[in-house]
Amino acid sequence: MASPKVDKDLCIACGLCSQTCPDVFELNNDEGYAEVKEDAASCDEAGCCEEAADLCPVDAIEL
Repeated sequence: MASPKVDKDLCIACGLCSQTCPDVFELNNDEGYAEVKEDAASCDEAGCCEEAADLCPVDAIEL
């Protein structure tokens, strides 16, 4: 599976992705928006990317 991407133009910084899948997503402290961690586990390894994308209220996560 390819690495997920967060559309910062859509992201509302609700934090659901980082709560659901903390091995892959985090909130950027400078900008406040979600992003994929630099040392992120793969989505296959983490097993939670699809759930995080499904829970995103603005569909800002692309898998």
